[in-house]
Amino acid sequence: MIVCSCNVISDHDIRQAVKTADELPRSPKQVYGCLGCSAECGRCARTIKTIIDEALGPCARACNVGCQHRQDHAHSAASSVEDVQSRFALAAC
Repeated sequence: MIVCSCNVISDHDIRQAVKTADELPRSPKQVYGCLGCSAECGRCARTIKTIIDEALGPCARACNVGCQHRQDHAHSAASSVEDVQSRFALAAC
């Protein structure tokens, strides 16, 4: 389904951008950037935000350590290990 007729962006394009972006896009502006365009009239922004939230599922607000989206999108395992190690180090103090 075409969501943005100004830029001819489909719901599939938006879901693909969310799935493959290095940084998870969480706003319509970020999705436009991932797709190499910018908002024109803005009437699609609310629908794009809804699709982003659906695509991210339970991670729509923030990804936590161990989240599949976090691991899939340029968050290396090393940074996750460092996060866990720093939490345990603080817990041990």
